Amino acid sequence: MSERKAFFLPVERECPDLHGSEQVDQRVSLAGMTMKNPIVAASGTFGFGHEYGAFYDLSQLGGICVKGLTACRREGNPAPRIAETPMGILNSVGLQNPGVDEFIAAELPFLRQFDLRIIANISGNTPEEYGEMCEKLSDAGVDMIEVNISCPNVKAGGLAYGTRPEMAAEVTAIAKAHSTVPVMVKLSPNVTDVTEIAQAVEGAGADALSLINTLRGMRIDVRTGRPILKMNTGGLSGPAVLPVAIRMVWETAQKVKIPILGMGGVSKGSDAAELMLAGASAVAVGTACFADPCAPLKVRDELAALAGRRGLRRVADLTGQVQPW
Repeated sequence: MSERKAFFLPVERECPDLHGSEQVDQRVSLAGMTMKNPIVAASGTFGFGHEYGAFYDLSQLGGICVKGLTACRREGNPAPRIAETPMGILNSVGLQNPGVDEFIAAELPFLRQFDLRIIANISGNTPEEYGEMCEKLSDAGVDMIEVNISCPNVKAGGLAYGTRPEMAAEVTAIAKAHSTVPVMVKLSPNVTDVTEIAQAVEGAGADALSLINTLRGMRIDVRTGRPILKMNTGGLSGPAVLPVAIRMVWETAQKVKIPILGMGGVSKGSDAAELMLAGASAVAVGTACFADPCAPLKVRDELAALAGRRGLRRVADLTGQVQPW
């Protein structure tokens, strides 16, 4: 069986019971926000939780980072906009979402039924849009806002905010000025030095960082000569990007004092442990959910078991404990 087929397997309707590490305290803190465990469902892979709620009680998660929100409703990019690749996927969905107002009215009440932290992911075309959304979401009572700075700045000729420290800092400062809840900035790996961006947003007041976002990639159908995605390129995620995520989390953790939500290619407990050892305080599980809806729970329990085998009483004690040669 190829790696590609091995990653995407059919799943059972119900998740198995993987409890058994209750002796390990799984609570973690992210920018002052306490979570019952360090596992967050990553934005863009979990929708607003409805589909996954058919498999298990969402209260078993530490948190959910909802599908990326924009100021107004977006239909997203034309198909084909998602495709499987060896050890992951490419996507150019294009931030399809109902808009921040509809999320607050229709989706947030559903999520409030569950005992988990709600993190709203936002994307804007201008700094002002970020500010407006932060104000609305703060007033609505989300627990944290994740600011996606991989979006194009229409005032700067389409350059992504996350590619230049000064633009990343500007958006961060505006988000902080309009938010009454912690602001976490999501960093793009498609830069020369991610630590420069990290330090810029920390200096602008960010409460936490999340990294990494997807890597820009491309595949071509050799039969037709066309790219496999309508938009030509897309974001690469899945197990293939894990080593990049670990490296960037490790580099960033040495340069900033604010906490990090690590993500990128996590599909098992040891992956999450690596990110935490590199410096992450919590871990997001994303693409693995498409292969197995129960992946976040399996990662949670495998991580706790791993911490127990290391003689740790708390999963949080893994953070930053890498021992470089």
